[in-house]
Amino acid sequence: MAAKPVLATQLNSLHWPIRLTRAGMIAETCLRAFWPLASVVMLALAALMLGLHEMLPVEVVWSGAVLTLLGGLATLIWGLRQLRWPSRALALARLDETLPGRPINALLDAQAIGQDDTASTALWQAHQARMAARAAQAKAAQPNLRIAAADPYALRFVALLALVVALLFGSIWRVGTVRDLGPGAATAMAGPSWEGWLQPPRYTGLPTLYLNDVDDDEFKLPQGSTVTLRLYGQPGALTLAETVSGRTGELPSAADAQQDFVVTQSGELSIEGTGGQSWQIGVIADTPPQIAVAGQPEIEPDGTMSLPFSAVDDYGIAGGEVRIALDLLALDRRHGLSANPDPRSEITLDLPLPLTGGRSEFTEYLIDDFSQHPWANLPVTYTFVAWDGAEQRGEAPGFGATLLARRFFDPLAAAVVEQRRDLLWARANAPRVAQIIRTLTHHPEGQFRNPSAYLRMRMILRRLESYTVAGLTSERQNEIAEAMWELALMLEDGDVGDALERLRRAQERLSQAMRDGASDQEIAELMQELREATEDYMRQLQRQAEANGDVMEQGEMPENMMQLSQDDLQAMMDRIQELMEQGRMAEAEQALQELQQMMENMRVTENQQGQGGSEGQQAMEGLADTLKQQQGLSDQAFRDLQEQFNPGAGKGESEQNQGRNGGLGQGQSHEGGQGGDSEEGQPQGGSQEGQDGNAQSGQGQDGAQSPGGSLAERQQALREELQRQQNGLPLGGSEGGDAARQSLEDAGRAMDGAQESLEQGDLAEAIDQQAEAMERLREGMRALGEALAQQPGQAGSQSGRNTARQGNRMDPLGRNQPEGRDGAGDDGSRIGEGSAYRRAWDLLEEIRRRADERERSEGERGYLQRLLDQF
Repeated sequence: MAAKPVLATQLNSLHWPIRLTRAGMIAETCLRAFWPLASVVMLALAALMLGLHEMLPVEVVWSGAVLTLLGGLATLIWGLRQLRWPSRALALARLDETLPGRPINALLDAQAIGQDDTASTALWQAHQARMAARAAQAKAAQPNLRIAAADPYALRFVALLALVVALLFGSIWRVGTVRDLGPGAATAMAGPSWEGWLQPPRYTGLPTLYLNDVDDDEFKLPQGSTVTLRLYGQPGALTLAETVSGRTGELPSAADAQQDFVVTQSGELSIEGTGGQSWQIGVIADTPPQIAVAGQPEIEPDGTMSLPFSAVDDYGIAGGEVRIALDLLALDRRHGLSANPDPRSEITLDLPLPLTGGRSEFTEYLIDDFSQHPWANLPVTYTFVAWDGAEQRGEAPGFGATLLARRFFDPLAAAVVEQRRDLLWARANAPRVAQIIRTLTHHPEGQFRNPSAYLRMRMILRRLESYTVAGLTSERQNEIAEAMWELALMLEDGDVGDALERLRRAQERLSQAMRDGASDQEIAELMQELREATEDYMRQLQRQAEANGDVMEQGEMPENMMQLSQDDLQAMMDRIQELMEQGRMAEAEQALQELQQMMENMRVTENQQGQGGSEGQQAMEGLADTLKQQQGLSDQAFRDLQEQFNPGAGKGESEQNQGRNGGLGQGQSHEGGQGGDSEEGQPQGGSQEGQDGNAQSGQGQDGAQSPGGSLAERQQALREELQRQQNGLPLGGSEGGDAARQSLEDAGRAMDGAQESLEQGDLAEAIDQQAEAMERLREGMRALGEALAQQPGQAGSQSGRNTARQGNRMDPLGRNQPEGRDGAGDDGSRIGEGSAYRRAWDLLEEIRRRADERERSEGERGYLQRLLDQF
């Protein structure tokens, strides 16, 4: 009997492991019995939380509810039948199975034999004690919740996934709407018996309205709005009646399930039947756009015309155009315009519209360049037209004004442009134009500043005369017009290399503009050109003075002597501009002539401090030479870049054909020397001097630029020369000297970048870096010049007056020219003033004469014609 209490005590220590094991077994049997019921419940909850019962027809919802209830009842009954409640003995046996040697079962056993044997009893007790120790270590057995065998298709996981989705995207509050599924809810679940949408035209930018949400019985719609109606329920239960579409003829049935029509007039819209409604609709008319000219046309300095216009529309302008037609009634039909014009269509341009903001009301500018059009500066009629999104058009009355375009103030350029206009006006004017051009070129002395312009005009003349004989087609007409336009630009804007000639030219153009009554913008542009030309002339005199060891001052005037500073020049030009702005053109022209006379009388005085000039002057000369060499490298890089995209563009260039500032080019000098393009590809005098200067610099300045080597190597040599000049810069410690050094350091960094780009073959980037280097070099030279001018004792070292040494000039073949009778060199800057150029014209006329002689052989005449084509 003592063994029973001991066993009870030992089993009591296993109370919790046994209970937990039994609970796990209950979970196992419930899961296996009721997982179908749980799946049905999860699917039903997921459907309710997602609101499927609100979207589906009520009949479908009721059918689903019945099926769900039947499925739940069936799975409940099946689960109850499968349920087996585990007993304590089963839990004890499950726990004993988890222990080695099944100690709980051993504790429940009794000694069968040897109860009277003391040794046997002791052995049994020892065995029981060892089993009790093992049983005391028992832990609850883990339940087996795997039911994959019972659910091979994992339907329970499908139901669980649906429930998780409903928890994330649905709402638990939708479950409460199940009460709406009661009696009479079928009608409510069916939703409204009709729906309608009101969509205004898209160009209005107004939103679409939902007709069911419109509470007012009266409202307005933009004209052209689209009405869409959908009628539900039995066919014929609801019908449509409307008077807003204005439709006539065969109409669709009023009982159709879907109705679409456009609102064109005010009227009534009704949906007749149970739940129907009626509205009074007013139409907001779409007014046509309005457009008008808002001011007078104006000409910009670059020749671009701007004409303001304003446009208004209730919903915004969709597009527009302007038509420009020649106003023959307002045209002065004289000279070349007296002939009947060739048919030419009117100019049609699209109107610019605002890129930002609204287009309901705005003011914009029509901006275009009509300089090359045959109607340039002739009276025309502007007709502006605008349209809106409804394709309604608004047209402004014709506005008569001049077709403003670029004006030419050089008399010869203006004459060429006028003849170009006459040629484009009518091909019948071709003989007359040829006759006038021949007259202009008959005695070219004193008319042409640039020999190339004369030669180009002669070439145009020959082509025009040959085309006139063979028949002047529209293509040949446009070809001659294009050539004449380029000639006019050369005459008007061509680069005159000599700074004094540029100054004279700027003064002449300004004087001519004042006489012609030019606009304020044109006067301002020409005044700025005069200022720049004056500054260039002053810089040229300064460089000439520094090169000769002289200093610049005002020369002897007819009656007295006067000193003229840069501030005095600026004050005089400001006075001239002020007089022009006040309309006192006569006084302004007189002041301009006085300024021209003063500038031409500028002289330089000899420096008596020594032959070689000061250290600062030597530094300035070195930097100027470096700038010239950098310009030559940049020109060569640019020509190489052109050659990449246009092979053969550099044909004829060689190292003996100097360009700007010492680079290979077309024989056009950059500073000093003779202006214009050289003939036969020979170097001009100024270019030759630049070439000699480069060679000397390359030999005497550590090889700053050797004739040979790649562009990168020459750039590196020039960078090293700049570094040497920077190290030897005077004025150490002064503010001006520091500014000059900083600019030269920036120029050096730009040269390094240019060298790297040249080594990589990136010519475009190299050209940009070289331009930056030249700009920094100019800043450094400007800072150094200002610092030198502020040195004490600089002005006191100047005394005496004499003229600047002219030096021998070069003819177009590179030979030294002897001085003339008056001691001045024959520069040949104008036709008739240089013996070399006069000889060239004589040769040209002789070649032309022989080419026209019919008795000569075809081979000889062809050779002579090829010579003429070169010029």
